[in-house]
Amino acid sequence: MASEGRRTAYVNARLLDPASGLDRAGALLVEGKRIVDLGPGLFADGVPGGVALVDCGGACLAPGLIDLRVQLREPGEEHKETIESGCAAAAAGGVTSMVCLPNTSPPIDDVSVVEFIARRAREVGTVKVFAYGAATQGCRGEQIAEMGILAEAGAVAFTDGVRAIANAQVMRRALAYAKTFGLLIVQHAEEPALATSGVMNEGEIATRLGLAGITPAAEAILLERDMRLVALTGARYHAAHVATAEGVAVIRAAKARGLPVTADTAPPYFLLNDTAVGDYRSFARLSPPLRSEDDRKAVEAGLLDRTIDCIASDHAPQDQDAKRLPFAQAEPGAVGLETLLALALSLVHNRRAGLLDVLRLLSLRPAEIMGFPAGRLAPGAPADLVLFDPARPWRIEPERFRSKSKNSPFDRHPTQGRVLRTVVDGATVYSAGADATRG
Repeated sequence: MASEGRRTAYVNARLLDPASGLDRAGALLVEGKRIVDLGPGLFADGVPGGVALVDCGGACLAPGLIDLRVQLREPGEEHKETIESGCAAAAAGGVTSMVCLPNTSPPIDDVSVVEFIARRAREVGTVKVFAYGAATQGCRGEQIAEMGILAEAGAVAFTDGVRAIANAQVMRRALAYAKTFGLLIVQHAEEPALATSGVMNEGEIATRLGLAGITPAAEAILLERDMRLVALTGARYHAAHVATAEGVAVIRAAKARGLPVTADTAPPYFLLNDTAVGDYRSFARLSPPLRSEDDRKAVEAGLLDRTIDCIASDHAPQDQDAKRLPFAQAEPGAVGLETLLALALSLVHNRRAGLLDVLRLLSLRPAEIMGFPAGRLAPGAPADLVLFDPARPWRIEPERFRSKSKNSPFDRHPTQGRVLRTVVDGATVYSAGADATRG
């Protein structure tokens, strides 16, 4: 990371801060690991001697992305991803902080595993890696985990990862425990009894393909139950990867009632629908599944009206052996770290949202939800930055990903928005170089 006291000036930048609404040409000064000054008039008389200079060439300089939903697969499935390869992918995608799910092997339900994640992240020394603790022992949904002890060890919130906490009594206890310690519970909102045998969205396409479907009601039913438990306990609750119109409506109603509820979604759910399954395309098998066009539009609307608080990558690396199978047998999930910014920027290019609005979804709100002192350009804030060209076109080519796995439903998808540089604690952890011209 950056050496203490090193000073770097970023000049000729378009400064973008979703917290203050700043969108002006100007410069930014970093000293050590912190931003010390910024603004349109900074260095108007030139950069003083002894200060390293980065000419941004008019590109956008913004707070680094904060990704709330990443599977790093280490420990246990290092052939799919490691903390090192995941950090490399994150840096290339402009992500400066990420939170990894606890469904590893062993799961993150013990202090030793939390400490292992932290130690490996320090050894890699690039992107900041935080860990969710398991909400229940072994992520099995039966007995709540020692959340207080795990939080003291560094776990930032609690979830059973890709599994729903299906038992209402267990969920009530988890929420009550979390409320006592001021902790956040994150739920994969999908009623297992309605989803277990399904592999894609229930509807005409599933019927035509002869595939078992998952009703959209599976999301809404569990969310409706959980909202009652949130009202009962007063605990903070976060709904992960919301994918249906009914789910968005439940979250909207809960917020209108003043419940302490937040939510995220991922690019596939506001950019794709179940037609992407095509002719049994296993890279489009996700969990939750891609839904209908009406659902896609509702998720996009939820982002635009702030019902859905943030966009996460939902990075779920799978190796080729797990994906190159008949659709129903393939493992669900898609990688997303390296495409997160570009795909989110489609909301800007399609004139659905402003640039600051999208950055709010990618940095400020995730930071606020997790209580991270990041997500903004301000004196004293961490020098976690992303420099990007929002207009640069490129084609998504998974074989070039830094992630070990290449399972993207956006394979060959043309997009706009290229990360040029990623800075963590004042140190450059990714510079596009030759990569900036790819595509």
